[in-house]
Amino acid sequence: MSVVVFLSAFASEAQQQGVITYESKLNMHRRIPPERAEMKSMIPEFRVTTEQLFFNETESQYKTLVEDEEQDVNSSQGGMRMRFRMPKSDIYMNQTDQMIMAKTEFNGKEYLIVDSIKIAPWKFGTETREINGYNCQMAYYDDEATKSAITAWYTMQIKPFLGPERHNTLPGTVLALDINNGERVFVVKTIEFRELKKNELKAPTTGEKISQAEYRAMVQERMKQMGGQGGQVIIRN
Repeated sequence: MSVVVFLSAFASEAQQQGVITYESKLNMHRRIPPERAEMKSMIPEFRVTTEQLFFNETESQYKTLVEDEEQDVNSSQGGMRMRFRMPKSDIYMNQTDQMIMAKTEFNGKEYLIVDSIKIAPWKFGTETREINGYNCQMAYYDDEATKSAITAWYTMQIKPFLGPERHNTLPGTVLALDINNGERVFVVKTIEFRELKKNELKAPTTGEKISQAEYRAMVQERMKQMGGQGGQVIIRN
C-alpha cells in the first residue's frame, strides 16, 4: 500500500508538529548466551537512554538525546573490566518521498542506511490502555529480519507514521513499544506540540550511503570474522 494513500485518511492530523520524548530501556543480560553467564557480573542488567522524536507535517527524526559515555564496568571476579558502548539513534523519515534514512557508525566508519518506507505486517489486537493521557490500541507482529516479537501501543489522537526508531508505520503515534517481551522497552515520557527550532529536524548528510540489506550483510560478515562473538553487536538501524 502506498504511504501517501495510507496517510490521506488522516489529513486532518497532518498539521501537527512538535517533539516526543521516550525512555528506552535495554536488558543487557538478555543478550548474553548461557555459556557466557559469567559476563553478567561485568555489566549492568539494564541500559537506559533518553531519545526524542521531532516531527512536522511530512518529516520526522528520531535522535538520542542523552548518550552515556563509553563506560568501564568493574567485575567482582579478579577485577576484570568490560567496556561497552551503545549505538546512537539518528533516523530520519520523509513521508512525501516515502524514504527512511538512518545514520549509524560501524567498525569505525559512518554509514547512511537509505531505504523506502515499508509498512510492517501489523496485526491489531482488541486491548486498549491509557498512556500519558492518550487512549492507545495494541498492534503486534513478528519481525522476520531481526527475529523479534514486536508489540506496540499507538494512539490515533496524534498523527500516523510516528514512533521510536523504525517502528513507525501505524495509523497513529506509537507511545509504548516492547521488543521480545521486555528485552527492549520504549515508553513515552513527554509530548510537546510546538513549532520546531532550526536544525531540530534535519536529514543527516554525512556517511557512506548503503541499503538496509547491505548493512545487515556487512554486520553479519563482521560477526563471523569475530568468531561468533557478535552477539554483543546491536543491529538497531
